[in-house]
Amino acid sequence: MARGKVETKLTVRDMTYIAVFAAVIAICAWITVPAGDVPFTLQTFGVFAAVGVLGGKRGTLSVLLYMLLGAVGLPVFSGFGGGLGILLGATGGYIAGFLLSALVMWAAELVWGRSAAALGAGMVLGLIACYAMGTAWYMVAYAATTGPVGALVVLGRCVLPFVVPDLCKIALALFLTRRVRRFAH
Repeated sequence: MARGKVETKLTVRDMTYIAVFAAVIAICAWITVPAGDVPFTLQTFGVFAAVGVLGGKRGTLSVLLYMLLGAVGLPVFSGFGGGLGILLGATGGYIAGFLLSALVMWAAELVWGRSAAALGAGMVLGLIACYAMGTAWYMVAYAATTGPVGALVVLGRCVLPFVVPDLCKIALALFLTRRVRRFAH
């Protein structure tokens, strides 16, 4: 090994945790309450919990695995959906935003550490990144199929109704992360 280079191989234990949290995100997706164009699910909670418990690298890999499982057609998305059609549809940007959210949380972890305050700030920034990516994609996909739609309309449909529930999911994820994290290392 070269001097200063760190080995970053995943162990079987790491891969197991990654798979378990990909399954947790899928289960959270299946808990769905219809809410217009974008359903209310617990997916963001699953993303927050994955990165909170596993850390940035393993948590991000669990989100990526979840997305790949859905992309190949496994029914892991809300409403037991799967396939590229969902990822390329109007709400697919929010699913892609989960990965961006995990990456933002990982970056926050690298910069600020793993304290509860740093993790909470990373989750809020990750949520904002998810909203931004999902909203931008929704506007593009909606315009391609239905016609142009304004940013304020999309924010009213796809973001504002979810802010308070998503902040509650962050609080719950922080609470559970503090209690579960020690078992996953």
